[in-house]
Amino acid sequence: MREDEVDVDASTVGRLIAAQFPEWASLRVRRLRSSGTENAMFRLGADMVVRLPRYPGAVGSVAHEQRWLPRLGPLLPVPTPAPLRRGRPGAGFAWPWSVYRWLDGRNPVAGAVAEPASLAGDLAGFVGALRRVDAHDGPPCPRGVPLAARDTATREAIAQLDGRVDTEAVTARWEEALAAPEHTGPPLWAHGDLSPGNVLVADRRLSAVIDFGCAGVGDPAVDLIVAWNLLPASARGVFRETVGADDAEWARGRGWALSVSLIQLPYYWETNPPLAENSRHVIREILAESAQGCGPVPRTRTDPHSPA
Repeated sequence: MREDEVDVDASTVGRLIAAQFPEWASLRVRRLRSSGTENAMFRLGADMVVRLPRYPGAVGSVAHEQRWLPRLGPLLPVPTPAPLRRGRPGAGFAWPWSVYRWLDGRNPVAGAVAEPASLAGDLAGFVGALRRVDAHDGPPCPRGVPLAARDTATREAIAQLDGRVDTEAVTARWEEALAAPEHTGPPLWAHGDLSPGNVLVADRRLSAVIDFGCAGVGDPAVDLIVAWNLLPASARGVFRETVGADDAEWARGRGWALSVSLIQLPYYWETNPPLAENSRHVIREILAESAQGCGPVPRTRTDPHSPA
């Protein structure tokens, strides 16, 4: 998917484990299929998973997760990755890597969510709990910035998609999001990449949230993207009500979902079909809302960002 991406296989992971954590050398290593773009994942035995960056831009997330997951995890309502070890470069692999506790569950598929209202409530509970974590010394969230910072990249992606999507309609929706008032409350924690690939479900409920490489503090509206990249329209009201998003935050969240999908779609059109299909799904959902006249719903809550 990238020119600077490295290929990692099970034999390399096995050599890394044997050299650095010999107590696990006898455990089976097998590659996990994933639509993720930044890390390679390998199951280690029955109870662990090895996560290795696939390109230089993903290397920083190793130290980031090792530092912040032990602090965030105990404060959240569902399991999150628990770092067990931090690996060093070796066996021909140039970067640090991590071993985590295995988390059961499967990735849900947009358009095929069982019990969507229950999942919406669970996701909103996760978002709310994350926002209540003390943010005073948290790192900046790369996606906790004003939408205007995405304007150039989003418009460039729209131009690349001419003839593939309704560029006039998506531009109108993007400009609506840009016009929404910016976040004026205190910076709050956000996951930053709450997508189907980072959500696990079991027994039709949220069972875990993974990949905290983008987690940090800023405008938490980015975590509303899950309302469009996973939840059906029928469950968005439950999610919004439970999170407590006012008109401006909801518009920014929709803008984030649209921007992420527009930028991803031309980039991953050929190299990552699942991610490209989810991007098309988001675009369809947002344009369908526009066609149905589903604009902002008036809210009466005066301080939806309060961590109380």
